[in-house]
Amino acid sequence: MATGMADFQETIAPTAADIELARESSRQLSRFLGKHSIGNPLPDFKLRIQVDNGPEEVVAIPLSAFRFLTDILVQMSRGNAVTLMPVQAELTTQQAADLLNVSRPFLIGLIDNGKIPCRKVGTHRRIRFDDLMAYKHDIDQKRLQTLEELTGEAQALDLGY
Repeated sequence: MATGMADFQETIAPTAADIELARESSRQLSRFLGKHSIGNPLPDFKLRIQVDNGPEEVVAIPLSAFRFLTDILVQMSRGNAVTLMPVQAELTTQQAADLLNVSRPFLIGLIDNGKIPCRKVGTHRRIRFDDLMAYKHDIDQKRLQTLEELTGEAQALDLGY
């Protein structure tokens, strides 16, 4: 069974206190990561956790998860809300349109023209998150290429850019 968006928590924007705490903790974790490159991973990575003055717990986690946690904290320290979603998650057409910041009818047109793959569940379309992000990456690359071409033309014409 496919994972849908309803299986995840709502996105909540960090508070000012969350931002400050995320800023400090991401700095501390980044310093630690700087000591351990990908070519020199820790053989036995354990995280010690203590809530208030309670007993200390030791949790073993992969270094890749530790890096991901650091990335989450960096985003929170910038005031960005963060949501974790597996790439296999399936979205409704409205959810996909919202992520692309387009209208649902425009998204349906992209699906009908074969630009974004989907599957049907009864009469409803479902779009895999990774397919949607692949499309977004592709159009972002095309936009960047066009912007670079326009900038080059403006410079060649000495338009002051």
